[in-house]
Amino acid sequence: MFQDFSDTANPDQGRLRIPLLREQLKTQGLDGFIMSRADEFGGENMAPYAERLEWLTGFTGSAGSAVILEKSAAIFVDGRYTLQVQDQVDTKLLTPVAILEKSVSQWLSGTLEGGETIGFDPWLYTQSAVDRFRKTCEEKGATLVVCETNPVDAIWTDHPIRPQNPIVPHPMELAGEPSEDKLGKIAKGFASKAHATFITQGDSIAWLFNIRGSDVACAPLPLAFAIVRADATAYLFTDLAKLPDETRAHLPTQVTIAPFEDLPAIIAALSGPDKSWMLDETIVPFAIKTMIEDAGSPIIKAADPCLKPKAIKNAAELEGMRKAHHRDGLAMCQFLHWLDTMAPTDTLDEIAATKALEEFRASTGCLKDISFDTIAGAGPNGAIVHYRVTEATNRKFDQNSLFLVDSGGQYPDGTTDITRTIAIGTPDAEMKDRFTRVLKGMIALTLARFPADTKGIQLDTLARQPLWEVGLDYAHGTGHGVGSYLCCHEGPQSISKRGGVALEEGNVLSNEPGYYKTGAWGIRIENLITVTKAETIAGGELPIHGFETLTLCPIDQRLIDVSLLDEREIGWLNDYHEQVFAELSAELPEDVRAWLAQATKPIHAA
Repeated sequence: MFQDFSDTANPDQGRLRIPLLREQLKTQGLDGFIMSRADEFGGENMAPYAERLEWLTGFTGSAGSAVILEKSAAIFVDGRYTLQVQDQVDTKLLTPVAILEKSVSQWLSGTLEGGETIGFDPWLYTQSAVDRFRKTCEEKGATLVVCETNPVDAIWTDHPIRPQNPIVPHPMELAGEPSEDKLGKIAKGFASKAHATFITQGDSIAWLFNIRGSDVACAPLPLAFAIVRADATAYLFTDLAKLPDETRAHLPTQVTIAPFEDLPAIIAALSGPDKSWMLDETIVPFAIKTMIEDAGSPIIKAADPCLKPKAIKNAAELEGMRKAHHRDGLAMCQFLHWLDTMAPTDTLDEIAATKALEEFRASTGCLKDISFDTIAGAGPNGAIVHYRVTEATNRKFDQNSLFLVDSGGQYPDGTTDITRTIAIGTPDAEMKDRFTRVLKGMIALTLARFPADTKGIQLDTLARQPLWEVGLDYAHGTGHGVGSYLCCHEGPQSISKRGGVALEEGNVLSNEPGYYKTGAWGIRIENLITVTKAETIAGGELPIHGFETLTLCPIDQRLIDVSLLDEREIGWLNDYHEQVFAELSAELPEDVRAWLAQATKPIHAA
């Protein structure tokens, strides 16, 4: 299996290792250390060698930071992890802080006394982050310094090495555009402004060179750096042993392959007072920017030039996503049929369900990986937004409860991400009310029509309104971008309270409102959607975008309070279920097909 259920979270880790870290800080002349869950490549998916925050504290979330001072320490998490962090770290040693309520800089401002020397790893922070920390330290009379050796690495005696897995070609029929054309497009975009740009994130590099890797779990990424020059020539930096002959032949002739060790010398050779670099200071490591500046080059701030074109899926990528979702829908239907069959037996638990779902996906013969660890939350575990089941937390299903399952697959032609909330036994009135309000929000976003330049923040309200009407909300974004056999979380597009980027035709996003009753149950319904071509509506004046739903899987009608749905919402749900049955039923076993016919039958106004 791709997913394991070992319980890596252990508060004892902090009790043992934070004192060791404090001793190491003294050795390095430091009074404190700022650290983040990050690697030098700037991605969310990280290899074991980079999981320093987990190793030190026990916290296993996909995002977080910590500050370790001589007499105090804090760990910073977002709304997804406010419950999880309480269980995973020693809160006597580490004070959990909600990052939206107090940033790392704000905490430092209220904690530093003056005179301290605070260290950070320049490969794990960007210029923009360093600027914030430096400003705070200066205001408090403290000094921020670069750590030549990461102090966590210095005490991590069995530190894993960086992965050595091969980098493989991504075929043209799936990529839809040659790497040469992508390089030309990227270079043309900055050639009038800069001599070169530096790219760090694995999904940008995989997309740009039409390659894939397996260096991290749940995403087909290589760990590599790239430099693209204004003449569309490029350097690809990685461990040379990872590039088989097939991949070397696949790469465009204008690409020079180099080992990581050559990076400083090549940057120096490409730099100078008349050779400016365009850098995304929210992604590129501070260490890289420092190398370029030390070589005398001016810096021009701009976003990673791969982000927007990568997020706009071409026709081949969209067709691949549709095929992947069709395949994934078949697996999901078989899983939900199995779940309904097993639920009355009182033998189900979260691990059994997770294993079964992965087996159904694997039975397609195309599964390369899961796109993230399956969130399989029975009862109160469903209220933990990014819950990960382990052997220690595994919970049996209770009758008359809810089961939330958020999962996805990585297939060669696309990435999937789907959440369904399932009634186990008979749901009560509150469960049905909350589920129906979440469904109403999901439908409202699905049916949205919007002009060009509409940003995700402007649409986010649509999904929340049915919950707001009764004084409820959820603490995560409504939708994130999704890659094409790349990362399950992709920017810059999002539908959220921070979604400041305009949505464009070909963007793929999640649509996943939710509601979570702490200690009781959680509800989330998620489909993936893609932004459609803008067309003028009859009688309208502006070209208008909409959404096409990619996900094919029934929504549990046992949890719907039909009296809360209007005719338009009922119409959408019936049309969607009709499409699910029409596209999937012929390829399902007879018993699953009969189950699907029942699960997708039309509903009618109360």
